[in-house]
Amino acid sequence: MPGLLGKKIGMTSVFSADGKNVPCTVIEVGPCVVTQVKTVETDGYEAIQIGFEEKKEKNTSKAELGHFKKAGTTPKRHLAEFSEFENPYKLGDVITVDNLFVENTFIDVVGTSKGKGFQGVVKRHGFGGIQQQTHGQHNRLRAPGSIGASSYPSKVFKGMRMAGRTGGNSVTVQNLQVLKVIPENNLLVIKGSIPGAKGSIVIVNK
Repeated sequence: MPGLLGKKIGMTSVFSADGKNVPCTVIEVGPCVVTQVKTVETDGYEAIQIGFEEKKEKNTSKAELGHFKKAGTTPKRHLAEFSEFENPYKLGDVITVDNLFVENTFIDVVGTSKGKGFQGVVKRHGFGGIQQQTHGQHNRLRAPGSIGASSYPSKVFKGMRMAGRTGGNSVTVQNLQVLKVIPENNLLVIKGSIPGAKGSIVIVNK
């Protein structure tokens, strides 16, 4: 199994062996349950589907209840699929954080960045704005300026950096060091920051 589902708890800091204060992120990883084993014969490809976090039965459809009942587990709120796995996992197997991750190794974390709504070019792309207040530009300090020529090409090229929706995208942060594995609390302490707000769901890959 190359990864597990988890939840971002928040950030803290730990002291390294040489006395440095290292900022780190705490993630609650698993336990995850194998809810489906896909094979070439039945699905056309091989994959493992895992579920994370409990979900009330009253909020689960009958089709989903049957899906989880087949795996012999309670309804799960979040599902993810992994196509590359080493061990032959079976339906209903429980995978914990200490089954996959070891201290002082490196992992990748996939999360959804914080959504910031519709933003201008200064916040979205780091534009400097039009800063000549003494030249009749008193109300255009954060304006984008010109976006193209008139006579030729007489259009705005696709991909022009302009105002628009910012954040809420899938972001992958690679090569984060695992500082601590706390299996009794299903916690993973990694060096640095990961995308998303507190309580957001992330995918932790080996």
